[in-house]
Amino acid sequence: MAIDPDAVHAALEAERADLAGELVDLTAVTRDPAATIGFGKRVGEGTSQAVDRIEKVGQAGVLSAKLADVERALAKLDEDTYGWCDRCGNEIPEGRLEARPWSVRCMTCASAQA
Repeated sequence: MAIDPDAVHAALEAERADLAGELVDLTAVTRDPAATIGFGKRVGEGTSQAVDRIEKVGQAGVLSAKLADVERALAKLDEDTYGWCDRCGNEIPEGRLEARPWSVRCMTCASAQA
């Protein structure tokens, strides 16, 4: 494989740091009493706040899954199995790894899992 492991490692470490920062921001607990959800007399105020929180939970779930893939890809670099699908064991195409260095499954397995 013609991919530079050191460059991949650096890219994955940067991605991990970015994801961790985004997760901290999304999951930070607010200490502002005015920001608590209240279901008062006005319809919609509490609902829009609840919807915002639900969206944040969904975003955090997506980021957590991506972070898990980034960490797995880093582990695969250490194990010298980077570039091989975790599910079927086939080689992951270089183009996929260049586009998504955190890919730990080939396209066939990734689409089957979705």
